[in-house]
Amino acid sequence: MASAATTRIFGGDPTNIPAIFGQKFDSKPNANAVPIVFLVGDATSEQEALASLVGREGWQFETFESAREFLARPRPLVASCLILALSPLALDGHEVQTQLARERTEVPIVVISGHGDIPTSVQAMKAGAIDFFLKPFRNDDLLSAIREGFERSRMALDREMEGRDLRNCYALLSCRERQVMALVVSGLLNKQVGGELGISEITVKAHRRQVMRKMKANSLPDLVRMATELKPARRLVHMA
Repeated sequence: MASAATTRIFGGDPTNIPAIFGQKFDSKPNANAVPIVFLVGDATSEQEALASLVGREGWQFETFESAREFLARPRPLVASCLILALSPLALDGHEVQTQLARERTEVPIVVISGHGDIPTSVQAMKAGAIDFFLKPFRNDDLLSAIREGFERSRMALDREMEGRDLRNCYALLSCRERQVMALVVSGLLNKQVGGELGISEITVKAHRRQVMRKMKANSLPDLVRMATELKPARRLVHMA
C-alpha cells in the first residue's frame, strides 16, 4: 500500500501512473526531413506568391482556410512554421492566434496582415507570434522569420522527444520502484523510505539501484530533475 508521502508527491493515486506514462510513441521527428511552412487564413490571393517563395527555398508548403482545419491535421514531426494571414474583417483573429499558439506549441507563428497598427502588432506578439508583418513586406524579412521559426520548432521537438523518452523510462518502473523514487527525490534517507513503505533498508537500496538504472540517472540530483520534469504531466492528468 502506498504511503501518504508517496501519494502526496504523485499528486494523486500512484496506481494510476503506469497507465498514464506507459504509452509508447512510435513516431519520432526526422531532423533531416524537409521543413514545412503552413499558411492559415483566407489569403487566396497570396497563396501562389507564398507557395513560389517557399518552394524556391526547397521547403514544403500547405494551406488551410481555418484554424480548425489546421488543428485537424496530424501534428508535424518535422521543423515547421505557421504563417497566419489576418484579415481586416476577422474580428477574432487574435483569439484564433492564441488558440493556435496554445494547441500547437511546437509550431511558431508569423502573422501577416494588410491592416494594422502598433497596438495590433503588439497584441499579435503578446499572443505568441514570433514576428508581425504589415503588407507589403520584404520577402527576405519573411524568410528570415520563417527560418527562426524552424529553429524554434526544432528545439521544441527535441524537448518533446526528451520528455517522451523520460516518460518511457518511467513506464519501465514497477509500482514499488515508483514509490521509492518519489520518496527518495523528496529528500528521505533510505532508512526513512523503508519506514514509510514497511520494507528493509537493504530492499530500498536494491529498488533505488533499479530506479537509477531504468531512469538512466547518473546521480540523485539528476533523478530529482527528472521527477520535476514529470510532475507537470502528472498534475494535468490528475486534474482531468
